Order: sequence, then C-alpha cells, then structure tokens
Amino acid sequence: MRPLPVVEFARLCGGELSGEPGGEVLGFALDSRTVEPGQLFVAIRGANFDGHDYVRQAIELGAVATLAERAVPGPHVRVGSLVEALARFGRARRDGFRGPVVGVTGSNGKTTTKEFLASALTAHGLVLKSPANRNTEYTSPLVWAELDGQASAVIEMAMRGHGQIAHLAAVSCPTVGVITGIGTAHVETVGSREGIMRAKTELFAALPEDGVSVCWREDDFFPELSERARGRLRTFGFSLEAECRVVGYRALSWDSCAIKLALNGESFDLVLPTVGRHQALNAAAALLGAESCGVRASHAAALLDKAELPPMRMEARRANGAVLLVDTYNASPDSTVAAIRTLAEAPASGRRLAVLGEMRELGDFTESGHRLVGRALAEADLDGAFLTGGPTRFIADEALRAGYPPSRLSSEETLDLDRIRAWLGQIRADDIVLIKGSRALGLERALPREGV
Repeated sequence: MRPLPVVEFARLCGGELSGEPGGEVLGFALDSRTVEPGQLFVAIRGANFDGHDYVRQAIELGAVATLAERAVPGPHVRVGSLVEALARFGRARRDGFRGPVVGVTGSNGKTTTKEFLASALTAHGLVLKSPANRNTEYTSPLVWAELDGQASAVIEMAMRGHGQIAHLAAVSCPTVGVITGIGTAHVETVGSREGIMRAKTELFAALPEDGVSVCWREDDFFPELSERARGRLRTFGFSLEAECRVVGYRALSWDSCAIKLALNGESFDLVLPTVGRHQALNAAAALLGAESCGVRASHAAALLDKAELPPMRMEARRANGAVLLVDTYNASPDSTVAAIRTLAEAPASGRRLAVLGEMRELGDFTESGHRLVGRALAEADLDGAFLTGGPTRFIADEALRAGYPPSRLSSEETLDLDRIRAWLGQIRADDIVLIKGSRALGLERALPREGV
C-alpha cells in the first residue's frame, strides 16, 4: 500500500488522535507478535484475549500507532468501535473506486473462486483482491487500503452469523455477487442450512438493481437463491439448465485437471492447476463473474490457469515417494466428501489412504454431517483411513454399516499427532494420502517433510 499519514487514517475512520501520533502507516497488523516497523496495530478485543493489553509489545516492534477502543500507551487513534471504524475507513476508500467489484461468498470454495476470478480479471488490468483469507469484519475493510490504480476488485466475504455479510457488503458495495454454494460450514452459528442460505444471500440483497447475481444451478436452495437474486441472475453447474456448464472433467495428475466449460454457445478447454470436480465448478463461477464484469469469455477462460491458488487446499506435496493431498485449511461435510471423491477417481498406481479429522462448528448437524462422510468413505472403497477426534466415531459407524472393512480403519478419540505420524510412517512409494480436517486441528503438523 502507499504510505498513509496517521492523521489521514484517523480522519477516514472517524477516530481521535492521542499521544502525538505522527508518521505514516505502511500496513496493518492484528497480532502484536507479527508487527513490522511502520504498521498500525489494530487492538482487537477477542473472546480469550484483548489486543489492548499488548500495545507495548507492538510499539517495541515498531508500530507507528495503535487503533484502539480505549486509552493505551503511545500514539493511538481512539474510536468507539473497531468494527465500525474499520468499516468507515474501507467505505471511504471504496467510494473513490469506479471499477467493477465482485463479492464472493459460499460455504466452500470461496477463496479458490476468488483467486480464479482475480486471474481472469487481469484481462482488464491490475486487480485488487482479498489477500489470503482476509474476509472478516476486521480484515476485509483493510483490503481497500491497497487501492492503487487497480481496474477491478474481488472481495471475499466470510459468514459467522446473520448480518456479517451485509456489513461487509456495505463496505465494499459489490456490483457482482457470487455465491459458490449453500453447505454446512459454520452451521452452528445460524442453526440450519436455511439459516446459512439467508446469511449468504445478504450478498445478493446488497447488489444494485443493475447488478449481477451468480449462483450454483444444482444447489439445493436454488429456488430461494433465485428468488433473492438482484439484477441479472446467472448460473453455473453441470446441468443443462446452467448458463455456464462444466461439460468435461478429467484429472491429469494430483496437481492438475483438464476441464471443458460451455458459455454463450462457445466451449473452452483448459487445464487448472488443481484437481477435483468441485474445482471445475469454482472455475465456472469465476468465468461467469469475470464475463459479468466485461471480460470476453474466451479471454477470461484463457487466464484461469494462471490463478495463484492458496495452500492447504488439495495441495499436493511429496514425501517418501508418496503424494500427500493436504486439505487442512478447513473442513465441512461437503468439502470432505468432495475431497474423498477426488481421491477415489484420480489415477493412482499405489494405495489410496486418508487421514480424516473431526469437523467442527456443525452444531446439531454434527452427527449427520460426519455420517455423510462415513458413507462417502465406504463408497470410495479407500485402502485405509485414520480417523481422529470424538465425532469421527460417526464416520466409522456409518462406514462400517455401509460395508467398509474394519481392518482398514484406525481411529483415535482425541488428537494425537504422534499416532498420526506413526500411521503415516507406513505409507509406501506411489501411495496417495488425503489429509483433511478442521483448521483448529492443524493436521499438517503431523506430516513428514517434503522430499524425504
């Protein structure tokens, strides 16, 4: 980002300067341990910590000032609410932007879809995009601090409850809204999949009358999605009813797949730097989103393979001659079933194995969600699986009930990285191993080093 005077930041966010702050903001830090010289430290008050207690540490590391809700040591910008101040700052920056803005949300695939979209939109110039997974009320508004000559923007929006996407959309004012799908991720916070649908469609409600709403045609909630769409409704999917269709998919390796997309009477053959039928849907959503922003479909399709896809999402690593499919950024029943099916259908000369961790934040859907995974495990007929975490007992029960051999199943009630390491120590060259579980588990910590 361009250097921003502290006094200007204070004006844009509606804060009060204290402690003789001066200098320029070169970036933002939300963790006092990662502050770099020139950054502004955002003192977030969380459930288990309070950033205001770590301001001295941030200053020692070079913070130019702190954004705080109460008086703290050193230079700071004091506001009544961090969330509202950051929203005010982001909206002030957004108001000066005239290019198309695509908002992306969904239970699964939103980060990958965002990256595909950002790649396709480079056809019209530089693209402002949410880095990594900065998609919350604290991080999303700060994306607009990076505005500097971009032609378009792609903003990822997380959902942890009703009203959050509406809040984020009020900051970024999207002109195109993409909902990748209504699944079960974070269902605990809203009570049901219908609740997730209502929360996700806050994105559509925020679009202008001449905006574009993009959603998955085969979604269980398609009638509700189409009813809530604003502006032009566009769909992607495998079915004949989808406007942008996935008409071909073939896994080439554990790093790539060949797909064919059809749109407006044209078809496009391309190779994606990832694997899985669900990734073909993400690419189709991105193609529609980019074309809705004025990019010629053929040009957008040609750029999809240039996407910089995030790590730990079906990321192929190699160790001991085996391939490890690391998909540990997060896990829901939908994404876990998709990962298992991808493992089952791609070419392999060795065994197909999986380490499956529990899926959290499912609330009343915990048992049924894990049972869905159990059925998928049995249908895929994997050569072996290691389950970790209490709720995975439902995976085991359902898999065994569906005929999965007990001899292929190992489990641990609580997370034990050493047990996982020991189980992984038995993998052989040419084996393919899926590693999948909720982010809080950190299953990637049990993986052997690459190349050993």
